[in-house]
Amino acid sequence: MISIINVRKITKISVFALALFLVINVSVNAQEQLVENLLNKISTAQKELTKVEQNISKQRQTLVGKLSQLESEVLVLREKTAAIRRLSDEKTLSLSQLEERLKTWNQQQAYQQGLLSRFIQQQGGNSDPSIIDNSSLAEKLDKVLTTSYQFEKNFAPSWQQSKVILPSGDITQLATLTMGPITWYWNETSGYAGLASAHHGQTDLLKSNVQFKGAANRTIGDLHKQTEGSIVFDPTMNRAMAWQEHSESFFEHVLKGGKWAIPIVFFALFALIIALIKVVQLGRLSKVIRFTPSILSNALAKSTDAAQSHIMSKVKGMQKRLLDIAVTAKSTNERDDQLFMQLQDDKTRLERWIGAIGMTAAVSPLLGLLGTVSGMIETFKMMTLFGSGDPEVVSGGIAQALVTTELGLVVAIPALILNAVLSRKAKSYYNELESFAILISKSDGQADTTEKSKQINKPKVATQSKEKTAKQTPSVAQLTLEESSAT
Repeated sequence: MISIINVRKITKISVFALALFLVINVSVNAQEQLVENLLNKISTAQKELTKVEQNISKQRQTLVGKLSQLESEVLVLREKTAAIRRLSDEKTLSLSQLEERLKTWNQQQAYQQGLLSRFIQQQGGNSDPSIIDNSSLAEKLDKVLTTSYQFEKNFAPSWQQSKVILPSGDITQLATLTMGPITWYWNETSGYAGLASAHHGQTDLLKSNVQFKGAANRTIGDLHKQTEGSIVFDPTMNRAMAWQEHSESFFEHVLKGGKWAIPIVFFALFALIIALIKVVQLGRLSKVIRFTPSILSNALAKSTDAAQSHIMSKVKGMQKRLLDIAVTAKSTNERDDQLFMQLQDDKTRLERWIGAIGMTAAVSPLLGLLGTVSGMIETFKMMTLFGSGDPEVVSGGIAQALVTTELGLVVAIPALILNAVLSRKAKSYYNELESFAILISKSDGQADTTEKSKQINKPKVATQSKEKTAKQTPSVAQLTLEESSAT
C-alpha cells in the first residue's frame, strides 16, 4: 500500500511538472510573439509619424508664406490708416492751429535762409548783406553749391595764374596756390613769394599781405617746382598783421586822449618831480639817535663841555639843531619856545610838497572822467550826424574817449601810493624828533631830582621858587599835546 501511494505521488508530481513545463513553454512563446507584434506596431507608427511630420512641414511652409503676405498687407493697410487718420485730424484742426503751424514753418524757413545767408557772407560771396538777403532760395543754393565745389577743388590744390597787387602797388600776373582760406603767390622771375588775400571780396584780384624773406621764399619755390614741400602761413588768418598795423606807441596812445590828456600828463610830471625830490630829501635825513633821560640830563646839566661835545658829535641834522637850542638857551621858557618853533619848522620842511602828490592822485581821475565824458559827447554827435550803421566808428570813438580815464587812473594809483609812503616816512621821522624834544624838555626835572639827592640841606625857599617857575613855564610836551588836540 505504501508503494502504491508513493507511485501515485510521484505520478502526480510528474504530471504537475509536465503541465508546468508546458505552461512555461506556452507563455514564453506567447511573450515572444507579443514582443514581435509590438515591434511591428512601433515601426508602423514611426512610418506614419514621419509621413505626418512631412505633411505638417509642407503645410507650415504654405502657412508661413500666407502669413508673411498677410503681414505685408497689414502694414500697407496700417500706413493707409495712418494717412487717412492724419488727413482726418488735419480736417478737424481749427484755423488758429493751422496758423500756428504755418508760423512755425515760416520761422524754420527764415532760420534756414539766415543760415544760408551767413554761410555765403562768411565765404565772401558778396560784401553787401542786403543783396544776399534779397536773393532767392535757388540763387543761395547755387552759391552754396559753388562754394562746396570750390572747397572740393581746394582739397586738391594746384597752381593757377592770378592778378596780385604787390606792396609797391603794381598789379602782376603771378602763380598762386590756394588751400582753404590761405593763398600763396610765387614770382618765378624775381624769386620771391608771399601771402595774399582777396581784394575787397574780388576773387579774381588778390592783394599781397606779407612778402617772405630768406628761406621762406626757397620753400615756396621748391613747392612750385615739385609736388611736395614745406609752406609758411599765418595761423591767425591775418589778424596778427591787422593787430600789428593798429599797434601804437605810448606817445600815440596819449595823443588819442585829446586836449584833456595834457593836464593829466602835466600833473603826472609834476608829481613825479616832487616825489623824486622828496625821496632824495627823506633818504638823506640823518638817523635820530636815542638817548636815555639820565644820560641826556647829565650831559646838559654839567658845566664842562666834554659831555656835551660827546653827545653833539653823535647827533646830526635836525636832531643836532634841537640839541643846540637846548645847550644855548638862556632859560627854560626860551628853550621850550625855541624847541616848539624848531619842531614846527622841521614838520613844515618834512611835509612840504607832499600834499601836491595827494592832490594829483585826487585830480587825475576826475580829469580822466571829464575827458571821457567829452569824448562820449563827440561820439554821440558823430552818431547823430552820420548814423550808427558802422560799428567800428562807434567803438573807435568810445575807445578814444576811454583813453583819458585810463591815463587818469595810471597817474592816480602811483601818486596815491607815493603820497602814503612819503607821508608815513615824514610823520615817523617827525615823531622821533618830537620824542627827542620832549626828552630834552624833561631833562630839567631829572636834573632837579639829582641835585635834590646831592644837596639835601638847600633852603626850601629856592625849591619853592623852582616849583613855581616849573608850574608857570609850559614844557614842549604840553605844547605839542595842546597843538595835537587843537588840530
